Amino acid sequence: MPDRERPSTRTPAMPGSVLFMILRRLRAPMLLLVVVFAVGIAGLVLIPGVDAQGQTWHLTLFQALYFMSYTASTIGFGEIPQGFSDNQRLWVTVIIYASVIGWAILVASLLAMVQDRAFAAALATARFTRAVRSIGEPFLLICGFGETGLLLARALDRLGMRFVVIELEPERAQAIELLQLTQEVPTLADDARVPEHLLMAGLAKRECQGVLALTNDDKANLAVAMTVRLLNPRIPVLARAMTRQVAANMASFGTDGIINPFTTFGGYLALAVESPGSYRLLSWLTGAPGTSLKPETAPPRGRWVVCGYGRFGREVVEAFQRQEMNITVVDPNGCDAPDLRTVIGLGTDAEPLLEAGIEHAVGVIAGTDDDVNNLSIAVTARELNPRLFTIVRQNLQSNHALFEAYKADITMVSSEIVANECLAVLKTPRLATFLQAVRGHDDAWADRVVERLIATVGVETPEIWGVAISASGAPAIHRAVMLDRRSVSLGALDRDPEDRERVLPCVPLAIVRDGSLLEMPEQKQMLCAGDEVLYAGTPAARRSQWLTLHNLNVRDYVLDGKDLPGGWIWQWWARRREGGRSD
Repeated sequence: MPDRERPSTRTPAMPGSVLFMILRRLRAPMLLLVVVFAVGIAGLVLIPGVDAQGQTWHLTLFQALYFMSYTASTIGFGEIPQGFSDNQRLWVTVIIYASVIGWAILVASLLAMVQDRAFAAALATARFTRAVRSIGEPFLLICGFGETGLLLARALDRLGMRFVVIELEPERAQAIELLQLTQEVPTLADDARVPEHLLMAGLAKRECQGVLALTNDDKANLAVAMTVRLLNPRIPVLARAMTRQVAANMASFGTDGIINPFTTFGGYLALAVESPGSYRLLSWLTGAPGTSLKPETAPPRGRWVVCGYGRFGREVVEAFQRQEMNITVVDPNGCDAPDLRTVIGLGTDAEPLLEAGIEHAVGVIAGTDDDVNNLSIAVTARELNPRLFTIVRQNLQSNHALFEAYKADITMVSSEIVANECLAVLKTPRLATFLQAVRGHDDAWADRVVERLIATVGVETPEIWGVAISASGAPAIHRAVMLDRRSVSLGALDRDPEDRERVLPCVPLAIVRDGSLLEMPEQKQMLCAGDEVLYAGTPAARRSQWLTLHNLNVRDYVLDGKDLPGGWIWQWWARRREGGRSD
């Protein structure tokens, strides 16, 4: 399911245009009915009747209107105020047939309008706009709902974060309803490059917390990023860029996060060679919720064969060259790098692989843009050299079962990389700072962090959150530090508010204080106002910690062991009794 954007040829339909479209489409049949009613009423008023005494009488205007209302609408009731003459009955007969024809034309026009795509689009746009307008909590705007958007949607839903989607393909937009998410997702099936569509999706709303440009069209992502920067520069925008040129263009006007999955994977690969423990920790912390910790993977040093020298292959080659690896490239179009040994071929058969020296290589990278070819390359290479370390590129999420069955040492999925990078930023901005610090530590430090997390949280990807020691982020702790001048240690935040002797399943990863980062702080570290603490733990631990941060009674119990009554009157009485006993 590639994330594909194409130029939109549709005229955007605003909510106000729905009523206008209805009136315009039904104008002729409605006018016909009005004429039938008007002529029928006029005839009933003018045509005389004869009563039982032979006297002439005429219907009043109100009586004629009342009679036409239930007769021309095919309800039927009777003749009023008395029996009609033959002339009147003849006229009523004509009016009945005329009204039936008018109603038939109106119903046919209404059915045709309902089946019209333009009207359906206008109606859907009106519903979308109302749904976005009714959102009163923070939300994200996702542009492009392909594989990356799908992964992000499921992860954000599990994290309880609201989001709005703009997707060009109607089939994908409709598929969102089949995901069984816990929230209703407003979805607009239109082009995200049109600024009007972004505004309709809530770009200018105060509740909009960020925009994710995740289409597979670099120009579309560039247009979205530029529109956000011009129309609402206060909110961050994360954009996927598949080429370095577009990434540089995005950076020129201040895009907050630019994610190139190939460049990112190249950096991961270099880190895996240099420090496999750090790579393992980084991959685990940025994984989607529910992802289990994988065994440590270290690509061996030596001769490598890279099949496919496109955007992905170039990034991998550059990453390995920084590690001083011996590389041979296999590509049907050759290689434009003069310092690389190149073999012309695809790599799906044995001949080019043998020519590239696969028998004496330590690893192979199957990095073409075709999943079948990549699996064929990997299978053929392993038949020629069973000891190979295999890195395989997976282009489509729908082929997950095939790659899972093959069990490569490392599988590169661009949609997962982009989704995980976005989640790392969205969970808490301080996580990116900590992950950057992880790259600077050795394997032994990373292994200690992993062991501590496993012992505390388990093997599934922990939830990441930040705690700001401020009046809004942690009012109870902030008051203790600032107003009460109490000393509060980091370890106090880890205690269970139900039993202070128990420790919550969470680990403080870092403290940010005055712009400096303290990694893996000790429990005795004292907190200061303005500190930001980065935590990793279970969702239950986060909920329990929230009570300590926001409730004064829970805070006092955690800090001092005092279990005060809930209401302020009972608290005052308890303090008074305690003071009386001490006297």
